[in-house]
Amino acid sequence: MQTVASANQLDQLKRGAELLVLFGGAHCGVCQSIKPKIEHVMAQRFPDISIAYVDCEQTPDICAQHGVFALPAVKLFIEGQLCLEVARSFSLQELTSRMDRIHRLWQDSKC
Repeated sequence: MQTVASANQLDQLKRGAELLVLFGGAHCGVCQSIKPKIEHVMAQRFPDISIAYVDCEQTPDICAQHGVFALPAVKLFIEGQLCLEVARSFSLQELTSRMDRIHRLWQDSKC
């Protein structure tokens, strides 16, 4: 999981095929506990999707630009377009299920 330090860096990452962004904070207990779980799920189920982490305490401007005002927040971008957004209270199972559906639809559309 790559830590994003600037808005330009995040914009560059979003230009790729698929990108999952976790918005969190160092003092957010839920964020810190879900971060390794998301990394594990992504490595197991979606190894071709890039992952980035934005620390909202260090870079509040990036969070504000992306409309993140509650933590944790997860956003999935495909070809630069926002395709999935969950925040505050969500389950990893729900997130994985929704991502799987979106990922399959996108893969099918490329054929």
